[in-house]
This record gives sequence, structure tokens and C-alpha cells, in this order.
Amino acid sequence: MNAPSLTYRTLDRDGFDLIADAYPHVVIPIEQTPDWVEFERALGRTPLGIWAYRDFAGTLVATASFIHVVRRSRESVVVVNGPVWFADRTPTAERALMETVRAQFREDPSTAPLYVRMQVATLQAPAMGPIEHGWYEREIVVDLTPSEADLLRSFRPNARNSIRRAQRNGVDVKDIPRSEWAEMFLTQLFPIMQETAERDGFQSFDSSYYETLLTVLGDHLRLLVAYRDGVPLSWLITTEYRGYSVYYFAGSTHAARSMFAPYLLLWEAFRALRAAGNTACGLTGIESENYPSLANVTTFKRNFSKNVVVVPTTYDIPLNPVRYAVVASLLTARRVGPAAARTAVRRAAAWVERAVTDPVRRRNWRGTPPPEGEEAPW
Repeated sequence: MNAPSLTYRTLDRDGFDLIADAYPHVVIPIEQTPDWVEFERALGRTPLGIWAYRDFAGTLVATASFIHVVRRSRESVVVVNGPVWFADRTPTAERALMETVRAQFREDPSTAPLYVRMQVATLQAPAMGPIEHGWYEREIVVDLTPSEADLLRSFRPNARNSIRRAQRNGVDVKDIPRSEWAEMFLTQLFPIMQETAERDGFQSFDSSYYETLLTVLGDHLRLLVAYRDGVPLSWLITTEYRGYSVYYFAGSTHAARSMFAPYLLLWEAFRALRAAGNTACGLTGIESENYPSLANVTTFKRNFSKNVVVVPTTYDIPLNPVRYAVVASLLTARRVGPAAARTAVRRAAAWVERAVTDPVRRRNWRGTPPPEGEEAPW
């Protein structure tokens, strides 16, 4: 194992703000800010702080905000939409960060995670997996710097026509005052989210999650709702941080689609975000190899920009590779059926026994369990 080549220390809000002010052109995702830490804490989760990583010359390399996640079969430490890089993100620098983070949490007596999960641009040791994917890998980003007229012209004809059709259909978009957010979401908008989730085949959060988001992160949010004849058809929540905005959550009724309300709603959101000084808006995930289920939203988002941004894939950094391999194998088997699970249990038991009884294998093994019939790469 290589010795960690970076130093690290936790940041309070003042320390974080000093770094943010010193790097005004670095896009810092809102999930990597002290405000998001407070949101996670309000949800009852366990933030482990925001940490700064520097090389031995004192140059800032990256920051990362960690959340401690406890599930039935495992503990983990997760970096949501991060880390944030301030130095060049070379494979060598990324490996140094991963090795430092691994050593950091191996030595931390307050947690016992199976792995640390974070975005990795270049897959290499000690990263592997992941047991399951945790963040999208491609997204559409809309440039908000052109004039309104030029921005509208940059959309696909389908989007422009749909915006005009929504206007002709009498759809009206309102920017909801913050004082009305929580009650409106619970009584009028969450039922729309439930309808959206059932129709599109995903599981939404409970209403309390969105209400907490709106309450704790209100300084960075907008809530816009599309109506027809006073009835809410579609809504969206955007985030804003340092001039970068994100189309974060949305819901729509079946009637909204026939009225083309989501198109007008997003256009009005772009106008409001642009007027507030935001220079770009991320539309979040679109279809990729690991997220084929996002195909249903990809067509809609592509109407507004051709600019596809690749987001580094989320991988796991195991703190105990043998145990990680066993848990990963069992979880995979659980998803594919009982017979596979029994096979996985037998193989996992054999791997553990071999790793425990052979000190060379225990010391050197770093890989994922081999396919059936192959030897582990010791």
C-alpha cells in the first residue's frame, strides 16, 4: 500500500467560504457546501464534515463533504456529487486522493465503513465496483448567458413550438413565494409527485424530504408551478449556488403533458434564473450505460440544449477488500435469485477462508471476486 501523499483537515463554514472566495471560477455543487450539510443533518442523517486535501507543498487539491450511511448489511461513507477539484484532476492526483481518503477512514475510530463512495474520473486501484451506482453520468447543461431571444432560438423546434402551444392552451406559470412553499408542497404538489413516480416507475422521497429541502435550503431554491384555470399541472424546484443552477426536482400530471405545461414551465425557470445572474443550468441526468432508465426524460431534456456533459462515475473505495467482495457478491446474488445466492454464499465463504488462512493473499488481494471457474488475482 502506498502511503497517503496528501494532508487533510476539516473545514468550518468560514474556512469553506475562504476557499470558495479564492476560487470563484470553480463550480462547487450545492451538495458539497455547508448548507447541504445542514440539510442532511435536518433529515436525521450523519454528516462527517467537509474536508480539504492539500499536497505537501500546501497547494489545495480538492474538498469533499462526507455523509455516514448505515444500512442493514453495511456502513458506508458517501461523497454526494463530489469531490470538488481545485488542482488538475490527473490520474496520479486522483489516486493520491483516494489513497488518502481510504487511510483517513481506516484510522477514524468513530465509523467503521465498508467503503467510501465518490466520483472517480479514472478507474484505478483502490477504486472498484460500485455495489450500486449512486449518481448520474451524463447531463444536459444549458448556457444561460445569451439573450432571451437567442436562448429561445437555441432550443429545438419541438421545444419552441411546445412553449407556444402551452401559452395558447392558457397555461400560466407562477414563481411561488417562499412563505407558501411547505404547505403548498404538502397539499397540492406532492400528490403530483406521487402521480409522476407511479407513471414513470420510480420511487419518490416522502413529502417530508421535499418540505425539509424547501425549509433548510430556501435561500438557494426556487419553486415554480404551472397552472391552468387555477389548477396546478406541473412544478419544479431549482437550486442556485455561485451562478450555477440546477433543475433539481419536478413533477407533472398527465394533463400537464397534453397541455405542454412542462415546456413553458422550464422556459420560465430559465428566464428567472438568467435574470438572477445564473450563467448555466444543469438539467441533471440523462440516459447512459449504467442508467438506461433515464431514457424517458432524455428526449425532453435534449430539446433545450445539445451540450452533454460527462460526469465522473461513482465508484467504491473499499476499506476491507475481502469483506467488500463478500458483501458485493451476496447483494448481487440477492438481486438475481435464490439459486445464485446460494452459489454466492459458497464462493464467498471459500474466498474468505483462503484470504484469512493465507497471509500473502490477505495482504495482496485487492480485486473483485473472480468469475465462476477463475482464480482470484493474487
